[in-house]
Amino acid sequence: MASRAKATILDIAREAGVSKSTVSLVLQGSGLIRPETATKVRKAIEDVGYVYNRGAANLRKAHSNVIGMVINDLTNPFFAELAVGMERVFQAAGVVPFIANTAENPVRQEEVLKSLMEQGVAGLIVSPARGTSPGTFRRIETAGVPIVFTMRRLPDSRIPVIAPDNHRGAVLAAEHLIRRGHRRLAFFGGSSDLVVYQERLGGFLEACETLGIPAPDRLIVEGETNRKGGMACLETAFAVPQPPTAALCFNDAVAFGVMLALRKRGLEAGADFAVVGFDDVAEAEHYSPALTSVAVDTAGLGERAAHVMLKMIQSRTTRAENHIGAVSLVVRESSGPDRNSQVGDAA
Repeated sequence: MASRAKATILDIAREAGVSKSTVSLVLQGSGLIRPETATKVRKAIEDVGYVYNRGAANLRKAHSNVIGMVINDLTNPFFAELAVGMERVFQAAGVVPFIANTAENPVRQEEVLKSLMEQGVAGLIVSPARGTSPGTFRRIETAGVPIVFTMRRLPDSRIPVIAPDNHRGAVLAAEHLIRRGHRRLAFFGGSSDLVVYQERLGGFLEACETLGIPAPDRLIVEGETNRKGGMACLETAFAVPQPPTAALCFNDAVAFGVMLALRKRGLEAGADFAVVGFDDVAEAEHYSPALTSVAVDTAGLGERAAHVMLKMIQSRTTRAENHIGAVSLVVRESSGPDRNSQVGDAA
């Protein structure tokens, strides 16, 4: 679908019943306008979906070559690797990528998006922060600016999404643990307000159902999606009467936290408790013990998101197909030996 015609200062002036010069002064933050008039103008701005393009106002440029990359957590190595994949494509295309970290804060995300829109970005690639309201991107869509979601999607949103096959990845990981002889399993980290959590938890539960792990032997512990969250999840799991012997973690950061908590207890991942992560960040292979994880081709997803964005800009459209990337399970030391064979050896 082609982008809609953008609202103008004249549209705002008509809506608010004021002159164009009054609207211009409000947009520039002038103190010459009475507060009640400024309030009326700001409401009109919202109503007509106008976006103040500071770059155009200052430079009168026809086109921008800046693309905003708005990431929810750059402290997570996965998102850093994703951003590198995007940046590689943009630099080759002569586009300036502007990256911002929202730190899972919807208020900060709003500020970043507003600032980028004022600078006249050509497009936005966003991994939405937790707690993002459904209407957050409506005004940007109205303005005709292309948006691509990466890794995360919002319910009932038509914005194109680039993400891995979360459900399939979780099925592979849980099947691996069950076939290695584990009968009490846990899912650690994440929260039910994230679509990606529902997809990964859904895959975990499907594998448990298919391979005969009853509901009482499946422990689900929500938590922060970082090392701290992983440590807390393990402590919660070990406090129940019949603790699990293995866990699929929401992501690798949670898995690293679980492994740290095990070590604090004098236990080791793989030998005493099986751990599987999700994302397969570069650190997973070099961690000690090396982390079994669901590989999602992080850099490839970033590159795909960038290519889709460039195509949207060139085609002057805000629509694109979703892309669900293939996944695979990379088995390393942290998921431990086959417990079935150990039982057979002992018999």
